Amino acid sequence: MIQGVAGTIIWTENFTELLDFYRNVFVTEPKSIKGQFASFDFGETKFGLGIHKNVKGISKEIYRVMINLRTEDIFFEYERLQALGVKFIRIPEKENWGGWIATFLDPDNNVIQMIQQS
Repeated sequence: MIQGVAGTIIWTENFTELLDFYRNVFVTEPKSIKGQFASFDFGETKFGLGIHKNVKGISKEIYRVMINLRTEDIFFEYERLQALGVKFIRIPEKENWGGWIATFLDPDNNVIQMIQQS
């Protein structure tokens, strides 16, 4: 029986730039870096970045997969990330289910959403 999502990995050929980007987004250092793979630890959920020989260039179908990041203050995070030059494609907006969502792109053109539950 599946019990949840253990983590996410973004494969890239642009490891250094993505690592710096996510250090700024998460405001923390990875739990581990081994060669060209880094892992951030969020309790039971892991977020990895690494070089993959079959990945070339930036994401061409940016809406195929979206990674959702939880936050308690979407407006603070929106302002903080915008000041760092992060490209938002959706400013924080209230959803019909009561929460808030804002959407941005990482340097490889992956779509990342921040979600605040009401």
